Amino acid sequence: MKSIKFGLVGCGRISAKHFEAVAQIDSAEISACADIIVEKAQSAASQYNIPHYYQDYLAMLEKEDLDGILICTPSGLHPQMGIEAAQRKIHVVTEKPMAIDLNSADQLVRACDENNVELFVVKQNRLNPPVQLLKKAIDKNRFGRLFSANATVRWTRPQSYYDMSPWRGTWEFDGGAFLNQASHYFDLIQWLMGPVESVMAFTATLNHTIESEDQGVGILRFRNGALGVVEVTMNTFPRNYEGSITVMGERGTVKIGGIAVNEIAHWEFQDYDDDDKLVNMVNSSPANVYGTGHLAFLQNVVEVLQGLARPNTDGRSGRKSLEIILAMYESAKIGKKVALPLKKF
Repeated sequence: MKSIKFGLVGCGRISAKHFEAVAQIDSAEISACADIIVEKAQSAASQYNIPHYYQDYLAMLEKEDLDGILICTPSGLHPQMGIEAAQRKIHVVTEKPMAIDLNSADQLVRACDENNVELFVVKQNRLNPPVQLLKKAIDKNRFGRLFSANATVRWTRPQSYYDMSPWRGTWEFDGGAFLNQASHYFDLIQWLMGPVESVMAFTATLNHTIESEDQGVGILRFRNGALGVVEVTMNTFPRNYEGSITVMGERGTVKIGGIAVNEIAHWEFQDYDDDDKLVNMVNSSPANVYGTGHLAFLQNVVEVLQGLARPNTDGRSGRKSLEIILAMYESAKIGKKVALPLKKF
């Protein structure tokens, strides 16, 4: 079986999840890494036994024989870096969000289509065992008619987190609590509940010196008639408290809680199913809010590139949560309900 060679660009916080995950996949390796701060690339190469490191990711793309690129840079840089890779016939794996506006997201999707390469958007929380069990229950119609869903992100980020790098908390490269920290939860709520018809939102910057929001609430109306609420804050005292999603329907109620949708807090249905025996077996205790899904996600990426599987989350799927978040931002800006799909952004 062909071994898949990756290059990684952006050796910051989230890159560790990629280095560690790929190291556990027998038929894959990260053969080069790059960071504009070359000391970071050098340090990562030393720590994770990466053969080559670069300051310029374009030089890495030109000199290395790569099957795919892992993009772990600030969000605003994802599209252009992905496009550069696609134009060189290199498959693209990008951290969330895939972009900070729909135009650049669509340009990335189009570049990958035109160059016949795969585009994967990291949505590792979909692969958490409790979330998989919930998705299976929805697909089996165990809830009957879906009534409502709630996604809650009650985390904390000190000012020092934003001060680590000048791009953090900016509109040009990062976005705020909705777009950065809660991106996975917007993805989960639409993946579980279905397409969104319209949204309303309020956002605020209450506790940090940043351009974007550190707190926000939103209301969603789904096309199936169900309603949803999203609550996000980076101001929880004194530590990360909750990352949860709750789904309620005519014949069932489920809440997946923990700090990163990692444990089943409530599981109740009108009718028994053998899956109910698994409830106490799927909980986990991740070391941080990133969870443990990167390994399963990247294993799928490798199998797709080997021709053995289909993508769990491609570019078009990754775009859906971005559109919902941008609609939330527009609603908070104009103080009105915003319908989807968005006409421009």
